[in-house]
Amino acid sequence: MPTTRAQEAAEKRNLRTRGQPAEEQKQAAAKPASSKGKKPASTRKTSTSKKGAQAKKESSPSVGEKREPETEGNEEKPAEEEPPAKKAKTEEQTESKSEGSAEADADKENAPAKRHPAESMYQAGTIERGHIYFFYRPKVELEEIHSLDDVQRFYMLLVPRPPSFASASDTKTETQAKGDDEDQEMNLIESGADAVPAPQPKGESKKRFRLMVIGKKGLPDPEAGGGGKGGGRKQVFWATVATVSDDLKKLEEGLGPKEYETKTRGTRHQAPARLAARGAYAIVNNEAARTPSQRETHFGYHLSHPDDEHFGEVQKTLGIHKASSFVLQVKNPLAPNSGPGQGLPQGRRAEFPEDIMEGVFGKGGQRGRESYGLRFASVERREMLDFEGAELLFIAARSGEEGLETSLGEGRGHALEEAEKDESKETMDEVMKELAMDDGKIPVDPLEGKWA
Repeated sequence: MPTTRAQEAAEKRNLRTRGQPAEEQKQAAAKPASSKGKKPASTRKTSTSKKGAQAKKESSPSVGEKREPETEGNEEKPAEEEPPAKKAKTEEQTESKSEGSAEADADKENAPAKRHPAESMYQAGTIERGHIYFFYRPKVELEEIHSLDDVQRFYMLLVPRPPSFASASDTKTETQAKGDDEDQEMNLIESGADAVPAPQPKGESKKRFRLMVIGKKGLPDPEAGGGGKGGGRKQVFWATVATVSDDLKKLEEGLGPKEYETKTRGTRHQAPARLAARGAYAIVNNEAARTPSQRETHFGYHLSHPDDEHFGEVQKTLGIHKASSFVLQVKNPLAPNSGPGQGLPQGRRAEFPEDIMEGVFGKGGQRGRESYGLRFASVERREMLDFEGAELLFIAARSGEEGLETSLGEGRGHALEEAEKDESKETMDEVMKELAMDDGKIPVDPLEGKWA
């Protein structure tokens, strides 16, 4: 059979290698065969030769490393074929991302729902308790009063106090606190105790108070005007927070006698205010309200002075009952007055902070139909009463001990009744010392039921 030149050349190489050692044969086999169609060296480009030399130099293994077989034509791997290590890394990133996303979704589901600002503002239950005092002031140049026509101003003074059970617990001695556990009994708070104020310290001139001016020079009669649904409209009265302070000495000066000069009538004299009644009060927000529209604030009081024997014409004329309750609302200072001559001018109204304006009244369309929000709102936070110029609306609800209990609920009315029976034993001098006042400057004669 004829042979080709290539076969003859291969046969000659085989003959030469047969006599070589095994190690030399291995090295010869490792050398790549030259390609038949390879261009001669004289026709190669210099740049290509240099690049090939650099690539060969970079890829040559160091001493002791296994030599990898070279590929012909310097073929490159397809770009889409990534090394396995890179793929594994990508999968880990994807899994980590999906796990993080799942955790974020879980946190989002478990997070508390975003609540309306009004929901977090509402304080349920008894939001305040304290002692209440009623004063009236005669008109200018009148030293004595014989009827309501002679009255110029009618005031309601509120002096807040902590609950009586909190005050009692603070006065425990260390000996009582360190008693044997077997001898100690659990002291349960009695029903309605959160509405009973702690006793007023005597002779202290630094106490927080609010002085309110009552518009109609008298309280409305809860028994008049129908009595609820189907019985006609309930009577109402306006009150304005005139002073908020903690200095009772300034209060005494404000309620004391006054002299001032006028251009037409010269020196004018005004007699001091008179104390007409004293008792305890509580302000309670109903706890069963499910929606903001169902919220109501109840204001109730029970008198300690005068007692039943001295309850007379003065108290009846001023509309002061032995026990009474009202629904209390606060007017939105941005709402217009309902009529001419009603309400305070804009410059004298309370300036509530934005959280109250938005959270309680719903300013900005959050509640109500107007841009300023609701015209009136319940006392959802006690701080609403601590702004001078706040306009309050009292709607007559119920009178008497049972009416007071119905309004305040949960035994609060009965608790106030019992507390004021005990405080009715205080003398007139002790009552005035609660306010750090001199009974010579502020007369207390009306507590006997007669005008003075």
